[in-house]
Amino acid sequence: MPESEVPREVRELAAEREERRQARDFGPADALRERISELGYRVIDGPAGPSFEPLGPAAGGGEQARGASSRAIPSLLDEPAIADASVHWVLQGWPEDVRRALAGFRRFAGPRTIQYVVADVTGAAPSTFGADVEVVSLEEGTGWAAARNAGLRRSLGRIVLAMDGSVEPEGDVLGPLENALVDPDTGVCGPFGVVTDDLRDFEASSGPEVDAIEGYLMAFRRELLTEVGGFDERFRWYRTADIEYSFRVRDTGLRARVVPVPVRRHEHRAWASTPPEERARLSKRNYNRFLDHFRGRFDLLVRGPGSRPAGG
Repeated sequence: MPESEVPREVRELAAEREERRQARDFGPADALRERISELGYRVIDGPAGPSFEPLGPAAGGGEQARGASSRAIPSLLDEPAIADASVHWVLQGWPEDVRRALAGFRRFAGPRTIQYVVADVTGAAPSTFGADVEVVSLEEGTGWAAARNAGLRRSLGRIVLAMDGSVEPEGDVLGPLENALVDPDTGVCGPFGVVTDDLRDFEASSGPEVDAIEGYLMAFRRELLTEVGGFDERFRWYRTADIEYSFRVRDTGLRARVVPVPVRRHEHRAWASTPPEERARLSKRNYNRFLDHFRGRFDLLVRGPGSRPAGG
């Protein structure tokens, strides 16, 4: 659209964002892009400088406006829970993985009422997943945690499952998790847990109490999203965001517990498709973000310096 039709505030924010991008100051640049989206415009980078495109109104049914800012997605967390569970995925590619997981849940859900939500940054058609799936369509380039939070804000289930597409249900997944979350001391649970002695090296653990639940499958009560909040949106890549979130849950006095459930793990596509040197760079950056919050917090460990004994 002609630049003359774009509000002055949007043009000024875009100019400031371009300065940030040129200085490779990408965090503030991303924040400015979000502010532009909240004003109803998508900024499109090109060789001649930024151009603009208005964001359309929200579509009917469960689909949000395509390319919406993650922060523009309305929250349902103040509404009463009307489903037994909400199951969430972030789609950054490989929709076939999500379809495989959905087929498993549908097969083994039994009489439960389940809300399925896909936070999509790829522009996949909603019909890709079926009429029972709410597709939250987000602008290209939305980071992993921001996309995850946008989907989680739509939760209407009493318990919430944050899933990775690499995990396929092979039986009743929800039953054991529902039973575990009846315990008010359990904050987050799932089949894959990790522990650490020193906040540097993490290793898999069968628990039952662990330092963190891995993001392949994390389950928690819906109210945790208002009590603890969502994932730290500085995590534009997924790695270590699950550990940081688990530690925030544990910092409230709740526990992280391993709960065995019948699932199969397939290849983690985001990891496998990222070049090794880029994986190392992104992983180190995310680990440092974790340390920003929890450096020296040995009191939160189930073992190690200053830790309390592992619970039963």
